[in-house]
Amino acid sequence: MIEFGSKKTVLDHSIQWWNPGKTSQWQKDGIDLVMGKREGYYFYDMEGKRLMDVHLNGGTYNLGHRNPEIIATLKEALDEFDIGNHHFPAMTRARLSEKLSQSTPDSLHYSILSAGGSEAIDVALKCARYATKRKKIVSIINGYHGHTGLAVSLGNERYSRLFLSEGDPSEFIHVPFNDLDEMEQALRNEDVACVIIETIPATYGFPMPERGYLSAVKRLCERFGTLYIADEVQTGLMRTGKLWGIEHYGVEPDILVTSKGFSGGIYPIAATVVSKQAGNWMNEDGFAHISTFGGSELGCVVAIKVLEISQRKEVQQNVDFVARYLRTGLETIKKQHPDFFVGIRQLGVVMGLEFNHPQGAIYVMQELYKNGVWAIYSMLDNRVLQFKPGLLCDKEYCDELLSKCEASIKQAAKSVFSYS
Repeated sequence: MIEFGSKKTVLDHSIQWWNPGKTSQWQKDGIDLVMGKREGYYFYDMEGKRLMDVHLNGGTYNLGHRNPEIIATLKEALDEFDIGNHHFPAMTRARLSEKLSQSTPDSLHYSILSAGGSEAIDVALKCARYATKRKKIVSIINGYHGHTGLAVSLGNERYSRLFLSEGDPSEFIHVPFNDLDEMEQALRNEDVACVIIETIPATYGFPMPERGYLSAVKRLCERFGTLYIADEVQTGLMRTGKLWGIEHYGVEPDILVTSKGFSGGIYPIAATVVSKQAGNWMNEDGFAHISTFGGSELGCVVAIKVLEISQRKEVQQNVDFVARYLRTGLETIKKQHPDFFVGIRQLGVVMGLEFNHPQGAIYVMQELYKNGVWAIYSMLDNRVLQFKPGLLCDKEYCDELLSKCEASIKQAAKSVFSYS
């Protein structure tokens, strides 16, 4: 076992050699955390403080930290496989790609495998540009799709301006969420390669698509020759009660992206699943896109197991139970603080808790942390707390979570109103 020294040493070294701004900001926010042991839906601070995890690193830990089935699968795979060689066909990549074709909407066929979500988004955009021979890309104002070359230009300028990577405004077009008139205006010249939308925009605070919105966007795409990309990095893999969140809205995308939970929290992997049209470049020049670690064979084995677990009937039933049980409990808490806790945005276990203060979710996060719960505020809407329980939580866990939420929201409300 590597010796890491004291928590103070880790924090000091993080400021000195890792990321000074991020490390210092969490200290200012009262989150004095260095992760230590982790198991299931709990993890422990390096000094032993236990926390319930309802952030899950954006859904990375859908199936819990260090899920025993996934660990066993990886250990078994290590007897035979390593990362592999991205140039050649592989048993594991072929099998995973087949499984993805079988478990995604009928419009999708090929899988292009990556090491992470941002890379997979970049691949999706490249495929759309190839298929349409157009460059323009439409995304949602305050959407979020990662931090790599093309992906970072899709989101809020907070993440792109610092690196001079906002993208040419004539090519990267941002429109309001749930606004069909603006979407049609952006597409009507028939020069847009793709529209990319997180099925429920996470970093924006999980605003819900209005009735008929996503299906209407897809119809506009079809009308104007534009491809529809469903970013399912946070809403995929049964988090919404269906394997893919987009299934709730009757949309068959041209491209679908999955990552985070696809890794099982154990081995990084992502996938861009594309239509035959969007993936036809592989028939022209299969070497046109290369990723050394994309589709690591060990990652493929893990992802196959993740897909299998996520599609089990009992897992889907448990997601439905957890979603309903927590919603009932949270509604009760909401009634106790109607002036502060004003909304619950939810589809399955994708949840955003809305508070009536510009930084309300930061206050709630701080109180939850004190009481042993880790959830995080939405970076682009500090009124909303990202609240993302796992797929396999049981009633006992939910009861403990609700009890701690009740105490934390009560204390946060008291703090907010005492300062106002």
